[in-house]
Amino acid sequence: MKIRLEKKDRYSVLTLEEENLNSVLAPDVKSEFVFLRNEGVRNLIFDMAQVKYVDSSGLSAILTANRLWNDFGSFVLTNINHPAVQKLIEISRLQTILNIVPTLEESVDFIMMEELQKELSGEEE
Repeated sequence: MKIRLEKKDRYSVLTLEEENLNSVLAPDVKSEFVFLRNEGVRNLIFDMAQVKYVDSSGLSAILTANRLWNDFGSFVLTNINHPAVQKLIEISRLQTILNIVPTLEESVDFIMMEELQKELSGEEE
């Protein structure tokens, strides 16, 4: 499995450098998500720019990551460019559950806004 991890101060970007997120790769991707969460990565952007196909195992890995970051930070999917992947997310109605942002730059902005909101709400309590 080819992945690239870029760690920044407030977030990390995990890029899957594969065309398929299927039953062959999904367990490894899921393990990587668990590892990053346990390592304390507060906000994760999952860059899917190169992904052309996702099966149910791939969706399960993505949903696992969403659950892992649910009460911890933010999990964002970005660069879902391939029509087959977009259609699968649409059919599964996952756009109502997941944070899906069109570009990496917008994903970073999304994370920064969420962090700012958390800081402000924390100060008000």
